[in-house]
Amino acid sequence: MNIQERLLKLPRAVKRLIMVAVDGVMLPIVVWAAFSLRLGEPIPGVLLEHAWLLVIVPLVTLPVFVRFGLYRAVLRYIGPQAAMAVIYGATLSALLFAAIVTLVRLEDVPRATIVIYWLVTLLMIGGSRFAIRAWFQGAGTGSRDKKAVVIYGAGAGGVQLATSLANGSDYHPIAFVDDDPAKQGTIIAGMRVHNPSQLPELIHRKAAGYVLLAMPGLSRSRRSEIVQQLEPLRAHILTMPSLNDIVGDRADLDQVRDVGIEDLLGRDAVSPRHELSVYCISGKSVMVTGAGGSIGAELCRQILRLQPNCIVLVERSEFALYTIERELRSHLKAMDGLGAEVCATLADVADPARMEALIRGFDVDTVYHAAAYKHVPLVEVNALEGVRNNVFGTLHTARAAAQAGVEHFVLISTDKAVRPTNVMGATKRTAELLLQGLARQPDMGTVFSIVRFGNVLGSSGSVVPLFREQIRNGGPVTVTHPDVTRYFMTISEAASLVLQAGAMARGGEVFVLDMGEPVKILDLARRMIHLSGLQERDVRHPDGDIEIRFTGLRPGEKLHEELVLGQAVSGTDHPMIMQATEGYLTTDAMQRLLDGLQTASERSDPQYARKVLAKFVEGYKTSVVGRCQPPPRLAGGELEAVH
Repeated sequence: MNIQERLLKLPRAVKRLIMVAVDGVMLPIVVWAAFSLRLGEPIPGVLLEHAWLLVIVPLVTLPVFVRFGLYRAVLRYIGPQAAMAVIYGATLSALLFAAIVTLVRLEDVPRATIVIYWLVTLLMIGGSRFAIRAWFQGAGTGSRDKKAVVIYGAGAGGVQLATSLANGSDYHPIAFVDDDPAKQGTIIAGMRVHNPSQLPELIHRKAAGYVLLAMPGLSRSRRSEIVQQLEPLRAHILTMPSLNDIVGDRADLDQVRDVGIEDLLGRDAVSPRHELSVYCISGKSVMVTGAGGSIGAELCRQILRLQPNCIVLVERSEFALYTIERELRSHLKAMDGLGAEVCATLADVADPARMEALIRGFDVDTVYHAAAYKHVPLVEVNALEGVRNNVFGTLHTARAAAQAGVEHFVLISTDKAVRPTNVMGATKRTAELLLQGLARQPDMGTVFSIVRFGNVLGSSGSVVPLFREQIRNGGPVTVTHPDVTRYFMTISEAASLVLQAGAMARGGEVFVLDMGEPVKILDLARRMIHLSGLQERDVRHPDGDIEIRFTGLRPGEKLHEELVLGQAVSGTDHPMIMQATEGYLTTDAMQRLLDGLQTASERSDPQYARKVLAKFVEGYKTSVVGRCQPPPRLAGGELEAVH
């Protein structure tokens, strides 16, 4: 154990006593230095005559230092605030020194001695503290074992991040780069600021394997441009948390992370319209089904900030419900005076009696129905559970809402519902048709609407964390097909647009979120490999780091997803929300579809359920039964009975 580690393990009280003792030794030296420098004598006669000053000045100064908090600061982390405390303490100490000289009428003490005393106090007391900080942050704290990092961005965020990283144990900042010509060539936080064009040389010369983006307030489009410039570098590109995450206590300043796909998309989010966001929420009782899922949990977070009277969390997974409830209650404590009630309920949306009891019991005004099975391959081999949850769960919850007089009911749908090639998409399209049918019923008091969008970043089953894990494990990175594309949107943006779209509904609308351009998954995989400071291993680069392996499309997967069934799409008052005009089933056809699915469920025949879906859902064709499926019990001819 080295001396730094021994000092760090000492009790806080002992450390303060050591600091007081050190200052108690230095202050007499400061008094001597003030006289010696003024009089030009190693042992000034005036000081010998008034030697008691060597004792009395430290005795009156140490309480001053205590008062200004010089012994509360942790030396390893001291910053500008500590410097100001030293200045205030030294100034008051000098004034007390002057008062002593004046009151005791020490006419032979040169008045310039007091000014010199003030300057030397600043130098020795302040300098010693920053010297100790540098000592702890230097070689003695293991900086040689840290990862060398260049920080892109020499603004306030970059400076704070550099200080935080220097005090940590993982990264060692060695230089800044910044686009601002006024900063280039200057020294900030002890490091030179370079032009971004010098990055390749810096990385090579200083063996820096990491570049850290420290621009939390930069627009997403500008971040995307910078990331593209950095991609060819053989360095791992990291980024600091966003301002929203830091302010919302979801991340600390020094919790650096890999560059997210949102930094690659390059599209700036549109600020939410407050009047739409609060319309269905503020002062109301709001229910979120599937509250523990990715989109459901984000809806809950945003709803809580919009000040509902009550937010009812409906979730069948006990752990997921516990997790989101604890998070929301933590947010409530941090948001004084919010007054919202968080009600966590374990429930299955496919249980009609339970759902009606909850909706009536909590006097729900608005329902956001996010509960669904969404993982395509799993639903494909568990088709009846997909039907039960996605179709009948939606049916029972929507009917309960209508019977209880709920004002607004918003279904969270998916782009996989458009001309679906899998059971999951077919069941979600069926759920859409159900709501459109309910909305057309005469005297319907509940406003039903549907919001459809593609993949949200960070959701369960997302390709991005999978790629990241595969890269971390050395590969291979698995891509289903070289031409496969997907739409992407950040989960917070999607949730915000869902809340706004629901407020624009008048009944039966299918709102489609503007997802931008589809992303080619192969290109995404390659970019993530490059941004990790690695090289793809292929025919041209046989010595590369990570191989990309094509696994083939999974059961029910499409090469390209769609957001609308036809071309009949119109704009709305919101630039990111469109409205699709699509066909629907007659009441009789809808009932026959439900009867068929009910029959398939009662007889445990997933293949029959597929045939029913194929009969009524546009674009869906009966998919192949997986090896894990039980054999069907019904003959195919029995399908005609429900038609």
